[in-house]
Amino acid sequence: MRKLSHAEIAEHRFTPDQLQHEERLPIHVILDNVRSLYNVGSMFRTADGARIAKILLTGYTPRPPRKEIEKTALGATSTVPWEYFADPASAIRQIRSQGIPICVLEQTDQSQRYFSLTKKDFPLCLVVGNEITGIRKEIMREADRAIDIPMFGMKQSLNVAVAFGIAVFEFVRVLKAT
Repeated sequence: MRKLSHAEIAEHRFTPDQLQHEERLPIHVILDNVRSLYNVGSMFRTADGARIAKILLTGYTPRPPRKEIEKTALGATSTVPWEYFADPASAIRQIRSQGIPICVLEQTDQSQRYFSLTKKDFPLCLVVGNEITGIRKEIMREADRAIDIPMFGMKQSLNVAVAFGIAVFEFVRVLKAT
C-alpha cells in the first residue's frame, strides 16, 4: 500500500466547469440556525464531496462569503448550489413543491436509524438544526420522518457537521449501491 500523492488525487478531481454538468445526487439539505461558521463550511465541503443537489441555509445560519466559512469549506461554497431563506418555512415550501419529503436529523420518539433508508426513500431533504437546541418545533411539525445516529457512550450527540457527514455519506452509499 502506498499513499497517493496530491497530484495523483488531483488527476481524478472535477474542475468547477466539469462539475456544473455532472448529475447531482437527489439529496437536498436545509441548515437551520446553525451558528458556527466553521460547521457551515465543513458541511459545504462534505456536500461537495457527496455531490448533493443543494443546500438551503435558513434562519441565522451564516452564509458565504465569509472567511471563516471558507477556511473549512476550501472552495466548496462555489461548487455546491445554495440559497438563503430567512424563514425555514419558505425553504420547506420550495422543497415540497418539488415533491421532496422532509427528513430531520434529530432524536425523536419516532426516529429511524440513519442506516435504515433505502433507494426508494430518495429524493430526500435532510434538515440539520442548531448545535445546542437541534431542530425547531415548527420544522419538526413539517417533517415526514426523522433519523438519528445511535450513540454508545456518555455523550448522546455528535458535532452537527460530523453527524451531517455520517448521514450524507450513508445516503451516498445507499444511492450508489448496485
